[in-house]
Amino acid sequence: MKAKMPLSILQKTGMFFLILFVLFGTLATAQKSTKTDKTFAEGLKNQEIAAIITRYEVKKESQEKFRKVLRDYVLESISNESNIMSEAYFEQENQSVIWLFERWTDQKEFNKFKSNSKSKGVITSGKTAFVKPEKRIYVRDLEPISKKEWRKTSKKEDNQLTIMLFVDAKAGTEENFKAIYHTAMPQFRSEPGVVTYQLSELKDDKTQFVTFEKFRSNDAFQYHLNFPPIQPVIDYLNTSIKKQPFQDGIHNLIEFAPLIREKSRI
Repeated sequence: MKAKMPLSILQKTGMFFLILFVLFGTLATAQKSTKTDKTFAEGLKNQEIAAIITRYEVKKESQEKFRKVLRDYVLESISNESNIMSEAYFEQENQSVIWLFERWTDQKEFNKFKSNSKSKGVITSGKTAFVKPEKRIYVRDLEPISKKEWRKTSKKEDNQLTIMLFVDAKAGTEENFKAIYHTAMPQFRSEPGVVTYQLSELKDDKTQFVTFEKFRSNDAFQYHLNFPPIQPVIDYLNTSIKKQPFQDGIHNLIEFAPLIREKSRI
């Protein structure tokens, strides 16, 4: 057996510099990757998505047919790569009122989609189905969430509850309202019974807001109403909106196309 020869000073020096080279190369790659990820995240954050809420009021005899047309529209839109979310509901208390919620990567992609056959089908159907013209509301999401988060849904055995609340703030109090929600939002979203929780402001009037809240069940909603972080929100709603009671702005929504959407369950 040959005896192992001790490494010379030159060999040791060479190995030392080789290790340094590999180490600094790895560090540089990691820094570059982190920088790229950060740039990508900032790009997403700064991107102005198109967020639209559309209200339809439909004649009783046309409701079933129009829901099918809108269901087809939802199915087509969520299969589009540029779509973030698309969901359709009717109001529990008044089924003639139908709401469509959409988010697209930008206004250009939304406009492009509006020219396809499914969109034209909604327009054509509406000519005879509507009680009055549709109302389209453009909003800006505050504390926005990702496409993956938007597409979450309840478990199959849950009885999902969806609430929409319109808030018409007194002028001069809107920044306080946003600050209260900025503090409360992470806590709301961490509740075990919350599926989706989003606050948005209307683009044409920054004193008007709308919340979109999905809970796994009515029990989860009742838990939310008694959750301590909600109290500052309730206090604001009881004192700083233009018309009381604030409960008049609540809409209970029933989703009528829940089985066609591919979402990650929580």
